[in-house]
Amino acid sequence: MSGTIPSLLRRSPRPRRAASPLRARTLHALAVLFGVSLLTFLVAHATGDPVTLLLPANAPETTRTALAHHLGLDQPLPVQYGLFLLHALQGDFGRSFLYGQRVAPLVLQTLPATLALAAAAFCIALLVGLPLGVIAASRGGIASVVLQSLSMLGLAMPAFWLGLMLVLVFAVELHLLPVDGSGGLSHLVLPALTLSLLSLARISRLVRSGMQEVLDRDFIRTARARGLPEWRVVWVHGLRNVLVPVVTMAGMELGDLLSSAVVVEVVFAWPGIGRLSVDALGARDFPLLQGTVFIAGLGFVLINLLADILCVRLDPRIRNSTGAAGGTAP
Repeated sequence: MSGTIPSLLRRSPRPRRAASPLRARTLHALAVLFGVSLLTFLVAHATGDPVTLLLPANAPETTRTALAHHLGLDQPLPVQYGLFLLHALQGDFGRSFLYGQRVAPLVLQTLPATLALAAAAFCIALLVGLPLGVIAASRGGIASVVLQSLSMLGLAMPAFWLGLMLVLVFAVELHLLPVDGSGGLSHLVLPALTLSLLSLARISRLVRSGMQEVLDRDFIRTARARGLPEWRVVWVHGLRNVLVPVVTMAGMELGDLLSSAVVVEVVFAWPGIGRLSVDALGARDFPLLQGTVFIAGLGFVLINLLADILCVRLDPRIRNSTGAAGGTAP
């Protein structure tokens, strides 16, 4: 009996708390953001010395040295990156070489235009691509072939070429919409259509393949055997089971739209963050370039993190599978 007391008093090992999928995704998002900041810093400094652009070619060497010291470019690269990261965490990206203003307010002034463009393109892609995918999977036949061909065309068509063609047809020839700039809803139509095409094609193809797989399952046959209307079987029971991958992809698409807006903003002279980053790259404006890319990367990471949270809420199996994988260790 006495030999069993220590074993009774010995506390059984507590099961290690299951690894939270949201915590893992948050750590992954922070790692991605760190990688974006480091890569942006290195690429920006690989473009050359901005002092050569800010001063005339015959400027004396003492003036060049003084300007480099004033801009902080005479310090070693690790020190410059450390200072950039430290200030970025405080919301301070320095002062633009090109505009002479603080970078953060300058980027925030153009950010609403980019968000409006990305949101309009995302709504078009989701509201058009999702029904097209469902129709292509449920109807089959010629409708499926036509919609699949259109989605392939959307994937293969470059955004800048499509934008130029839309400008040529709807602005130059038909005079229905403005050529460029901003100022109203009519200015948003052509750039939003151009930006949405690739995401629309991807979403429709994903929904189509997912619905084709779901519509062959037993619960769909059971629903049809119960006499439910076909539209309810397809649009309620079928579509609900493909929403998780669609939400995941939609989050990635929205983040991708923010980064892909650069080309569209240049084509349509849209005053957004993409056009600002192109100006910064041409002028070797390191603070402005790093600030625009860092803020765009932060938006991309936050949107994907939000999509991950939504997926966990929609499908508890994701949370349970991760918990089972991390919670059984002694």
